[in-house]
Amino acid sequence: MSPAVPAIFDEPLAPHHRLVGRWVLSRGGPTGAFTRVGARRQIEQVFIGAVREILDPIDLAELRVSVLHGEGANPPAIGVFCSSAGQLDLGWIEDSDAPIPWRAAAYQALEETLGRVLPVFGYDDLFEEIAMYYWEGETDDEAARQCLINYHGADPDDLDEMSLPCEMNARRPDWMLCENAAPLCDLPDGLRTRIERLRSGHSAVNAVDPEHDAWQFESETLSDYVEGLDECAHLPPLTLVPAEHFARELDDVGRHGMEMGFTDAAGLYALSDADCIDDWFTSLKLGVQFLISAQDLINLDPSIL
Repeated sequence: MSPAVPAIFDEPLAPHHRLVGRWVLSRGGPTGAFTRVGARRQIEQVFIGAVREILDPIDLAELRVSVLHGEGANPPAIGVFCSSAGQLDLGWIEDSDAPIPWRAAAYQALEETLGRVLPVFGYDDLFEEIAMYYWEGETDDEAARQCLINYHGADPDDLDEMSLPCEMNARRPDWMLCENAAPLCDLPDGLRTRIERLRSGHSAVNAVDPEHDAWQFESETLSDYVEGLDECAHLPPLTLVPAEHFARELDDVGRHGMEMGFTDAAGLYALSDADCIDDWFTSLKLGVQFLISAQDLINLDPSIL
């Protein structure tokens, strides 16, 4: 039988505090008589302390965790959210003189994996958004040209490549192109090891039972716990697309989010009982270890390779 929450003298604790309170007691937390406010404070201090101990090593993005009360028949849930917005700092990948194949290999690894735990979008997502915004979803230059003329009233004589998909694609720096990425066997040991560690961490997160995964959510379910999502931008708040090369496009797709908020969730985990919280922490740690490997890759000094 699950232990009871700390005894209180006034009104009962909310369901999400009762669940976390049982978890606190299972860890040898304080017992005895508490007011409702005192019990809640003790529960939050222990839980938040355990979360911070795990999240503190992350500087790639600012993450926060909230225990959410479920409305109606929905159980309490733990949400992981991202407080950062804009381009992720790509370090040496973006601004060093390291060989392009090295930088492209590192960028490709990040682009293929980071979205598993962070709310982040890449170039393909940006291109798709811009295509819908300007070219009615067309990605061929001639079809896009006709859309600009027919639907946006553009003057055919004034159109040039600056308005078309080919120009946008041409602005990608060489290190963003996957075809420029060196195979792992051709990379220096230090870089290869970091990319392998990143992909291994990604695989570890993917191997978690979906029922115990802290790093996934369904949009429909999230809206049951977080108000105002219908007004938020559907794009996530973070991007791997370099603002130096795509400032106008990022401003265009980000305007809605800056005004109304982004869909900033990284995960939502429903709590059926207090025992689930340990499973959630196990999954949370795996995701953080994966993010630390991403930081290690980004923080690499290529001059030592």
